[in-house]
Amino acid sequence: MAFELPSLPYSFDALEPYIDAQTMQIHHDKHHAAYVNKLNSALESQSDLQNKSIDELIRDLNSLPESVRTAVRNNGGGHFNHTIFWTLMAPNAGGEPTGEIANAIKDTFGDFETFKTKFNDAGAGQFGSGFVWLVRTRDGKLEVVSTPNQDNPLTDGHFPIMGNDVWEHAYYLKYQNQRPEYLKQWWNTVNWNEVNNRFAQASR
Repeated sequence: MAFELPSLPYSFDALEPYIDAQTMQIHHDKHHAAYVNKLNSALESQSDLQNKSIDELIRDLNSLPESVRTAVRNNGGGHFNHTIFWTLMAPNAGGEPTGEIANAIKDTFGDFETFKTKFNDAGAGQFGSGFVWLVRTRDGKLEVVSTPNQDNPLTDGHFPIMGNDVWEHAYYLKYQNQRPEYLKQWWNTVNWNEVNNRFAQASR
């Protein structure tokens, strides 16, 4: 079965004023859609891979045939990362973390502000394009990591709990070259309910 572009769980302008409607529309309808289309094209001749989930493809990336590995890494990674990314934001969200993730952040980083600074610094420091993540590592610890391009921590055995897109297409129309300001304002959109859902999945 062909992979499909998921619908946004809110309108394009729902995250205003922090993320503008034009950016959301281009980001979802053009960039994410292109990743899905190119992933499907890459797998046209790989019938044994077409029935795998996107999670399986990304997790087992290094075992894929070399002929499609780069395409799956780039386009499958783009599809996987963005599918998560949309759900991690919501209108009328943000603020302090709630639930179990709040306790876990405090236990690991000391307090939310320390964690937020560490996360923002990792995002600002990612050279070129990429994502910044909060992951649960293979040994069960919380850690902030960044990945280049459309790479994902899942390939390295870490479970992505939350992440922010620091490709220029995610913020440039509104913030231009001010990536740190985008990272700062993004916290006003964080959907802590979904972060807690992913934290619960990671803890199983």
